[in-house]
Amino acid sequence: MALSRERNTAQRSGDLLAFPVAASVKVFAGGLVVLDAGYAKPGAAGTGLVAVGRAEETVDNSAGLAGAEVVAVRPGTFKWANSADADLIAQANVGGTCYVVDDQAVAKTDGTGTRSAAGKVVAVDADGVWVKTGL
Repeated sequence: MALSRERNTAQRSGDLLAFPVAASVKVFAGGLVVLDAGYAKPGAAGTGLVAVGRAEETVDNSAGLAGAEVVAVRPGTFKWANSADADLIAQANVGGTCYVVDDQAVAKTDGTGTRSAAGKVVAVDADGVWVKTGL
């Protein structure tokens, strides 16, 4: 039904998000966080994962059920470690998609269908890759 009067619509700024943590995992502050079936976990190679940003705190749910803990995650542009060899991200890859290797590294390829997207490559430095990461 359409509005017939003013409405105070709730808003989330997107600066800091909170996600329930997957069962049996520990998320480290500063690590790349992905969602797996809606639950946050450390970045890892795998399909169907959604990169959501950088963990703002360490959350240990290694002994808990899915959703027993919540982690604060910040979307944005972060410097992740670059992969190596054939998966090394180069200046020519700026603007393209890169892929999650683990909770601190990204790669140029999807590993023949074994990795999920981490985000868009913004810049490449000698010590890492700047990636726009988040929903």
